[in-house]
Amino acid sequence: MKLLFSESLRSLGANLSTTLAATVTVLIGMFLLGLFIAFGTWVVSWSNHVKRELVVHVYYCTNDTCATEATVKQMNTVANIASSSPLVKRIVPVSKEQALALMKQKHPEEVSALPNNPFPNALTVVPKRGDDVAKVAQLFQATPSVGIDKVDYGKKTTSRVLKLAHVIEIFFVIAVLLLLLASTLLIANTIRLSIFSRRREIEVMKLVGATNWFVRGPFMLEGLLCGIAGALGAVILLVIGKEIALPSPQRAPQGR
Repeated sequence: MKLLFSESLRSLGANLSTTLAATVTVLIGMFLLGLFIAFGTWVVSWSNHVKRELVVHVYYCTNDTCATEATVKQMNTVANIASSSPLVKRIVPVSKEQALALMKQKHPEEVSALPNNPFPNALTVVPKRGDDVAKVAQLFQATPSVGIDKVDYGKKTTSRVLKLAHVIEIFFVIAVLLLLLASTLLIANTIRLSIFSRRREIEVMKLVGATNWFVRGPFMLEGLLCGIAGALGAVILLVIGKEIALPSPQRAPQGR
């Protein structure tokens, strides 16, 4: 082992240009892979955040939309249906007063001109997974007999968001696999060039009786050392890039 290490270090020093090329190749490949994984993770996290924003709105009957307004018993029954489903994460009752106050914040001029409160009592149902928003909506039907006037989950918008999220995830996985394959082929070609540049040395070693493993050992150690050096360089660059692009938030001083 001592001889193998000494031969590897001697070869690395004697073939400095090839060593530098192999190390830089590993560094560039690993840096690009790490950079793309970081970017892809951010994109997937954004798509997951968008999917978590998908909710189902259940609007109860009012005197203007149905024959009778939904009773408290009917609203409790609908809420129990939602809370008992394994697809539902949580439910948020929204009274007509809360709906009016929310709309006043968004559109104060239009709402202030209204003669009365036209908003119905509602129930916001948050699914555990954004992909299950359509299944959660199917738990309810616009049936005046149970006090439900309308069920809305933005079918077209939800479908587009889910399709975009799936496309992003598939593209990210395929791109990472292709980048891994390209990095592997690039590093393999660099190692082949290193072996080809020292073919005469290998022939002399074989002529004096060196075994295959004795010839391969130094190359394997050289590749390992170049790979470690390139990977460490890529990690250092990624950490520096992260600190520059994403500075850590400063903790606000606590008041006395």
